[in-house]
Amino acid sequence: MLPLFRRSPKPTIAALYGAIVAQARHAAFYQSYAVPDTVLGRFDMILLHLVLVLRRLREGDAAAVAAAQGVFDAFCRDMDDNLREMGIGDQGVPDQMRRVGEAFYGRAQAYEAALQERRDEALVAALTRNVYAGGAELQVAAIRLAGYVRRVAQDLGEQAAERLAAGEIHFPEPEPEAAAAEERVR
Repeated sequence: MLPLFRRSPKPTIAALYGAIVAQARHAAFYQSYAVPDTVLGRFDMILLHLVLVLRRLREGDAAAVAAAQGVFDAFCRDMDDNLREMGIGDQGVPDQMRRVGEAFYGRAQAYEAALQERRDEALVAALTRNVYAGGAELQVAAIRLAGYVRRVAQDLGEQAAERLAAGEIHFPEPEPEAAAAEERVR
């Protein structure tokens, strides 16, 4: 009976958020980019893609900005639902959602600042700290992931914000394992 009272997001918002989650779950991130295949690793990949999409939508017209808010709201609902499914009780959900919000805003600020720079040092540092939990041994993976992030930012920048707000989005494919191996040989 409770689902009858839940507000479901508009189809375009659901499509945008669904595309973000689908891209974040792409197997290449966990196989080729050494992103930890854990709840936190997957959470960080959702946050990364969410930040990139919201960044682009905020550059558009009023409809795009409204879509950005709708996608962020869908993310918050999804995180709330996931916390409850993981067994967090009603008393603990607000505290956990505060942590989710802090994680989002901290990462958004770090990624936005890093993307403003021409060089990748700040982006690699932010990815190492957030996605790879500070593991210095994963520096090469963070460098590769930074290249992917730059490609996504460029690709999204070339997509009309109005089309994105209408639910039409395209992400570049992450580099598959075979291509990564060929690159190392060169």
